[in-house]
Amino acid sequence: MAEAWTRHFAKERGLDIQVESAGTLGGGSLNPNAVAVMEEVGVTMSEQYPKALTQEMADRADRIISMGCGVDAEACPAKFLVTEDWGLDDPAGQPIETVRRIRDEIRIRVLEMLS
Repeated sequence: MAEAWTRHFAKERGLDIQVESAGTLGGGSLNPNAVAVMEEVGVTMSEQYPKALTQEMADRADRIISMGCGVDAEACPAKFLVTEDWGLDDPAGQPIETVRRIRDEIRIRVLEMLS
């Protein structure tokens, strides 16, 4: 959701920002509730897919933000890099109302980041 929000607001503001979202473990598919709640607000995740964070991704990043969703420190190449942790709940397995709340928290954080 953070990647989708960042792309959305960067495009709206004409900002040339590259954003890439990844997890410590790449899943088989996007969280359907996350996709659904983003579509509710007109933001698509259609070009996104789950990917595992690699050392190469970490090396080319200017900024690394973790969502705070119970990251497995041993699996995370960014563990020795300065990261910003947003301390959000993991939307996986959560009811849609909770995923909406998480979506809205991410939206606020992305807007603050882009300011």
